[in-house]
Amino acid sequence: MEDRLADRIYTARIGDITFRKIVSCSPHTPIFEAAIKMSEQKTSCLFVKNDEGDYLGFVTDITLRDNVIARQLSADLPIDEVMDTNIMTITPDAYVYEAILMMFSKKSRYLLVNDNGNFVGFLSRNRLLSEQAESPLVFIQSVKSAVNTNDLKLKWQKVPGIVSQLLTRGVHSKIVNEVVTTIADTISFKIIEDVIAKLGPPPAKFVFMVLGSEGRKELSLKTDQDNAIIYEDTAEENRAAVRSYFLDLATQVSDKLNFVGFVYCDGDYMATNPNWTHSLSHWKYNYKNWIEEALPETAVKFAAFFDCRAIYGDLAIMESLRSFVNEELQKPIEKFYVYLAKNALLYEPPLTYFKNIRTQKIHKKEVFDIKTAMTPIVDLARVYALQNRIFQKENTGERLKALRDLGVFSEKQFNELSQSYYYLMGLRLKHQANLIMNNQASPNNFIEIDSLTKIEKVTLIEIFKIILNFQSGIRMKFTNSLG
Repeated sequence: MEDRLADRIYTARIGDITFRKIVSCSPHTPIFEAAIKMSEQKTSCLFVKNDEGDYLGFVTDITLRDNVIARQLSADLPIDEVMDTNIMTITPDAYVYEAILMMFSKKSRYLLVNDNGNFVGFLSRNRLLSEQAESPLVFIQSVKSAVNTNDLKLKWQKVPGIVSQLLTRGVHSKIVNEVVTTIADTISFKIIEDVIAKLGPPPAKFVFMVLGSEGRKELSLKTDQDNAIIYEDTAEENRAAVRSYFLDLATQVSDKLNFVGFVYCDGDYMATNPNWTHSLSHWKYNYKNWIEEALPETAVKFAAFFDCRAIYGDLAIMESLRSFVNEELQKPIEKFYVYLAKNALLYEPPLTYFKNIRTQKIHKKEVFDIKTAMTPIVDLARVYALQNRIFQKENTGERLKALRDLGVFSEKQFNELSQSYYYLMGLRLKHQANLIMNNQASPNNFIEIDSLTKIEKVTLIEIFKIILNFQSGIRMKFTNSLG
């Protein structure tokens, strides 16, 4: 019974929940009047709305405590001087799990429900979580409450159990990916906050971004660090000190992440590498060079850094970079796309000439590398997304959906690629969770062929045929060659 209750979070929609009534006031309302209204209406959250009906922010009991009483501000000041402007909205047809993950990733405690332009109520994160007491998503709240790095390490060690639990219940691997990624983001956020508290306030605005699978919100249980830092341009006399601060920040954050379980990147795609911690103008120069040089090695770098996502800091910096890259990609750069396409053809599905699964021998066992098998779909989606300048879709599944909506892929092609990708992802996560929990071994991407059922083998062979077919399409489209 408890399992069924917990599973509702993945099928229930926001519209299935009773909303709280929105209580609001104008931006010019004195703080004391706002507090009186909250008391009279028995609400802990008061929204601030202008004369045009736009919601500008909200205040809570905590806002009044931290922004008014603690700062000894006059209660006669207008409420908009102390309100929180981090307002998030969601539609009634969105899933409950999406709402919870959004609130954690955007650091918001309240959601306004927007039904076709009408704000019909609001929901609090605590309310959503309290209704899902048995859900693994409640675990994210406990991660937020971790008191030190040791505690965070213990939390991360529990994630394989959560993954196994979700997959056993039949939860879609896309959702499992999102849960794992949100936990990882929360851990990273806490570590960055902790390091900044020790180092002192940053000397410039910045964003800490994650790359690769974490950038795509597609983390597995075998993961290393892929990150970078972009900071705003500063006066020349301050540049050395600013750069020194952020490299120090990167080093301390990286060491703590490694301690928790996110190991150092073998390829050194980390903010600790001076090449990956730079000013915004330098990052723009990097991207421009990668595109214009159009060399195989720069195409690989661009691919890694296209899958980027800010998890901490000033998002306006990331938006500025994205706008710049968008402009650069509108120039004639056919050669650049050819190299990206060739990059997407580097890995082929493990199929023999006779259409059996090709294996390799590791420790006397016949295995195949499932990460390599999945890579062509990730690369394929990225190339087409770049060509169609789809920047706001970081996730492979979201990119495939956007490409279908643009008519680049048919409904059938979308279904084939999407279902193939998430089938492989589910198999990969299940394999890694099993290694950690049952074998007390480190997670890897090598799946024993003898551990698969006949149905799984047949399914894999069909998936690999689909991927080969799509790779042939990319070869013809971008390289004018079948060879």
